[in-house]
Amino acid sequence: MRVAAAAANFTRDVAFDLERIGVIVAHAREQGVRVLVLPDGALGGYVHDLRSPDPADPDDGAVLPPELDPDGPEVRAVAALAREMVVCVGFCEAGPEPGVRWNSAVCLTGDGVLGRHRKVHQPAGVAGLFAAGDGFTAFDTPAGRMGMLIDHDKTFPESARSLALDGAQLLACLSAWPTSLTNRAPRMAQDRQARLFDLYDQSRAAENQVLLLSANQSGRNGSLHFLGRAKVVGPGGDILARTWSKGGLAVADVEPEEMIGSARAVLHHLKERRPDLYRG
Repeated sequence: MRVAAAAANFTRDVAFDLERIGVIVAHAREQGVRVLVLPDGALGGYVHDLRSPDPADPDDGAVLPPELDPDGPEVRAVAALAREMVVCVGFCEAGPEPGVRWNSAVCLTGDGVLGRHRKVHQPAGVAGLFAAGDGFTAFDTPAGRMGMLIDHDKTFPESARSLALDGAQLLACLSAWPTSLTNRAPRMAQDRQARLFDLYDQSRAAENQVLLLSANQSGRNGSLHFLGRAKVVGPGGDILARTWSKGGLAVADVEPEEMIGSARAVLHHLKERRPDLYRG
């Protein structure tokens, strides 16, 4: 099975984003990709400022992405593009009342939505902008059982572990992960956030012995410079395919059952846990 994670830049212009998604999906289809993970904010972009965003300021309205209906025309348009492919895409989800919104993702095919996730862990800078999701749930797809993480979720081992315990063999990590805001390095490869981004991807895959597809925004939006660095990580923590800072597709051929079975043949991390001894 061929899988891919995308690095690309997305904007406030949802029509433009849909065109870009169409191009990425077409390139993935030409390569025989069955599962494609797009970045967080692929529909409508991400926030432009993490230092002092104020959605109540009329002059600062551009800091927020457009709020979309998870069952609305934009998501249905991605489903139409996906057809037989399993595609994960992130966006800003409109809440039931003004001022309530979630940082969300859906996994879908042309037949409709297979799974949904709202980001649970809200880092400083966006905690006042988005409501928090309430859990992690795996779901079945034509390509196997999957789970989704958004951005800061993957910083916490319990997030990926919850999905692995729920039977997920593939983890889709959708990010809009920028370079460091406080100590930006002269070269992106030396940036602290670039190191952490890769470290979390490899750790979450290895400690749960699952496959992980990590997509991320690239380029600049407002004051943020996104890392790119999309990748496919094997159940041993090895990077099977990757991009660097520019846009592109990280594509890898995988056999989830075989690869995960091999990784767990001697050391089976999920079975060897001692939850009765752990503190919350």
